[in-house]
Amino acid sequence: MNEYLPLLQRKKVGLLVNHTSLVNHTHLTDTLLSLGIDVAKVFSPEHGFKGNKPDGEKITDETSSRFELISLYGEAKKPTTEQLKGLDVMVVDMQDVGVRCYTYASTMTWMMETCAEVGLPVIVLDRPNPNGSYVDGPVLNEAYESIVGLHPIPLVHGLTLGELALMINGEGWLRDELKCDLQVIKAQGWDHSQPYSLPVAPSPNLPNDLAVALYPSLVLFEGTVASVGRGTDFPFQVVGHPDFKGGSFGFTPHPNEGSKYPPLENELCVGLSFIGQQLTYELDLEILLRLYRNTEVDDFFNDYFIKLAGTTELAREIESGKSELEIRSSWEKELRSYHILRKRYLIYD
Repeated sequence: MNEYLPLLQRKKVGLLVNHTSLVNHTHLTDTLLSLGIDVAKVFSPEHGFKGNKPDGEKITDETSSRFELISLYGEAKKPTTEQLKGLDVMVVDMQDVGVRCYTYASTMTWMMETCAEVGLPVIVLDRPNPNGSYVDGPVLNEAYESIVGLHPIPLVHGLTLGELALMINGEGWLRDELKCDLQVIKAQGWDHSQPYSLPVAPSPNLPNDLAVALYPSLVLFEGTVASVGRGTDFPFQVVGHPDFKGGSFGFTPHPNEGSKYPPLENELCVGLSFIGQQLTYELDLEILLRLYRNTEVDDFFNDYFIKLAGTTELAREIESGKSELEIRSSWEKELRSYHILRKRYLIYD
């Protein structure tokens, strides 16, 4: 904190934060206010300032008696230049999970873009990436840019949010190749080879370390007919469908606080459970292949799968019967190029 506190003193400060923005066990806003920092406006990503809104739910501006609280997951996803007026600096502090389709990185990108438009400096208070020990998956084809993928990076990109911000800025990925006045405050005592247990769940449906570790392998099912356990007590720790043949685990999704309208609501799903298994950090394509081959439906994939995968090729390869090895070989060249790019922006190795 001593590293960045002097950068905020005697300035009107904006924050892009949520419930994960903790200093020890105290929220960053409370910490800064207690130290006399002028926190003027607070912006929040998907799931809201308190992190308790269901996935995909549009969020209106929330209320606070201490500062203006603005949602960036409502009708607008990008802050306006008007909303940044009067600020001297923007601080970004959110816990990411290192997967391209996790929307916090997109919200950060759009904040950086607007800050670049008005010349507002951005400080990223970096946090470890729990999936930061590896890189895997298809690289996004820019034709399929969306909030679940804005940049030509792999599904598992192996960067912290701060490193990703440096890459976005350095590679000219902001609109019109704008450059942001950017500073990243490094997390202490961590590097990419170390596991990291999150002190707080980053979103309602990633409730524990197992779900975070499985997220890269299971998130693509959000673009299929299958359920990943939204609407249960174990989201992203199971996967299944009523017509899956060969599974031994049953679960029935119901609306809950984390998912108001869970896929396959009130239907008995049969599938695979990973509850209680040892943590492994990998993108396991075999799970997707097994579900596809053993679920008796006409259309396994939907249009959202293309956005999540960042390419049309993955679904085509699976439908054509290619093996995991053959599928992986199709993105090997792009991954090699990305590894070279990534190395330029690593600050923990």
